[in-house]
Amino acid sequence: MKKSLLSGSEASFDSQIQSGVEWLGGDGFVAYPTETVWGLGACADRPLAIDRLMEWKGRGPGAPLAVLVSSANAARAHGCELQLGVVRLMERFWPGPLMIIVPCGTNWAPGVARSDGALGLRCSSHPLAAALARQLEMAGLGPLTSTSLNRTGEPPARNDAEASRLMESLGAKEEASRAAPQWIRSVEYDAGGGAPSTVVDCTGMEPEVLRTGGIAADLIRTVWTG
Repeated sequence: MKKSLLSGSEASFDSQIQSGVEWLGGDGFVAYPTETVWGLGACADRPLAIDRLMEWKGRGPGAPLAVLVSSANAARAHGCELQLGVVRLMERFWPGPLMIIVPCGTNWAPGVARSDGALGLRCSSHPLAAALARQLEMAGLGPLTSTSLNRTGEPPARNDAEASRLMESLGAKEEASRAAPQWIRSVEYDAGGGAPSTVVDCTGMEPEVLRTGGIAADLIRTVWTG
């Protein structure tokens, strides 16, 4: 079995995911790699965990958080409304570096959804992030928030070395309290370190590209129309 690191100690891939699920279920939050940059996540329905994450990151309440889901069906199960164009984008680009903002009828912890209730959705292609999202769903927890690992206004951690320096500078320790993130870290599955995700607002009749990242805006519009 592949070896991994969790908070500085050797553990199996499966056991580190399980440890992360237990930590998240206890109102903790975690730092984890994705196919773009390192992420920071808590269960989106747990106000205390979200407050802890926002305070540690230094993020204000006016900037909503995206969430990780394993599939379009998981998004529907969370109360998200998926029009045809959204489904086309999901089928073409998920899992991958695309965040889709859609209407959502579920109430999340303050700071997760947009002021109008819309929710940003990600489906990660990174083995660790994807496994964590799936296991949370199976445990009846989550979804997991997906914001970059950094202090607000500073560049995100793009790889293990940058994540390590950031965690050390902000006081994350091996025996962390739940006011600091547990580090879910794999020796073989670092973050991708490439372009950030493309962000598309799909709450209207036409998609609005808010940020161009790993997927070009023209391609988004082409796929949307079928």
